[in-house]
Amino acid sequence: MGKLSPFFMPLLLVTLIFVPFLFYSINPLNPISRHVLLIKPPSPSISFPGYNDGILKECDLFEGHWVPDLHGSPYTNSSCTTIPDSKNCFRHGRSDTDFLNWRWKPKQCVLPRFDPNMFLEFAKGKKLGFVGDSVARNHMESLLCLLSKVETPKDEYKDSEDRKRIWYFPSHDFTLIILWTRFLVHGEERMINGSSSGTFDLYLNKIDEEWSKDLPVLDYVIISDAHWFFRPIYLHDRTGVVGCVYCNTPNVTDYGVGFALKLALRSALKHINNCKKCKARVTLVRTFSPSHFEDGAWNTGGRCNKTGPLSESEINLSSPEWELRSLQMEEIEKARKEGGKLRKRFGVLDVTRAMMMRPDGHPGEFWGNKWMKGYNDCVHWCMPGPIDVWNDFFMAILIREASFVSW
Repeated sequence: MGKLSPFFMPLLLVTLIFVPFLFYSINPLNPISRHVLLIKPPSPSISFPGYNDGILKECDLFEGHWVPDLHGSPYTNSSCTTIPDSKNCFRHGRSDTDFLNWRWKPKQCVLPRFDPNMFLEFAKGKKLGFVGDSVARNHMESLLCLLSKVETPKDEYKDSEDRKRIWYFPSHDFTLIILWTRFLVHGEERMINGSSSGTFDLYLNKIDEEWSKDLPVLDYVIISDAHWFFRPIYLHDRTGVVGCVYCNTPNVTDYGVGFALKLALRSALKHINNCKKCKARVTLVRTFSPSHFEDGAWNTGGRCNKTGPLSESEINLSSPEWELRSLQMEEIEKARKEGGKLRKRFGVLDVTRAMMMRPDGHPGEFWGNKWMKGYNDCVHWCMPGPIDVWNDFFMAILIREASFVSW
């Protein structure tokens, strides 16, 4: 595979500014299985209007475009009290609201709106885990806002650094968990004179235990990763260093971001497939969520101040972002084939195309960072905002994949 470095060098700098937001780690597992209830999942006979028809099951939900929608968001930055400060764009001065008045329209069907009542009924007695970086957490926080319209969850657990969170919906015995990881596999930062260097060693043959040790308690998993790979990385297997990303080291091949991301995702999905103690029957992978810096990088005046979506003709499906998405899709398909032999299901939330069209959905300057004034966040997503469509996708795909599983 060719190197992606010429494109991704600016993004190497992009992620450095957002390390505090990508840095969600976890401590040893708190007891989250204290509600030992043998509640069966929804029977195939239970109807989920809009999700059970054959058209939706066969429709490509991810090929489409954004259409005007005057319904706007199902929640506001005042009605949802769990929106993190850095995603609360209206609180920090964003005044335009038109970016909320768009809805994703697949070419072949209509994507149902997320139904929190139906979702909680579907997920009754289950545990759902989001595995990934701060963009994964951004997604989980959107889901939390949508579900909170039906039931106020209990803030069940937060570690001392707010790196791991557990939310519990008692009326439905449903647990929502965020499990943070930089790379999915084990990574160690190199230290220079006791200070962080920003350079990492990645051990592709070792899964990051900071999320994998919690995996056995989960019924559903949604996994994602990417943004931590835009930095100097040395790749290791059992034999030693086998390559790098942004290393410029003699006799070590720089394979680029895509190569490292692909192998890390492969290791993670293989671990899920081989986990005999795990009860998760459905694992979903969310594809790459693009950033939208224009007129410079994050530290040279880059910004994202558009107020509306792009059309299909305005995005480039030959771009490096799309290449990353394609590599992820290849690994998902491999895991799906292997999982079929083990009665495990793998699906995909292919958000890349839809989000390539939404440069208007980022916090930009409206993220309330007191320490880095003048810098824009064009990586994460405002809440409410376009990220909420991820949960429209999520509910449709989760129900679709779960329908193939015999419990």
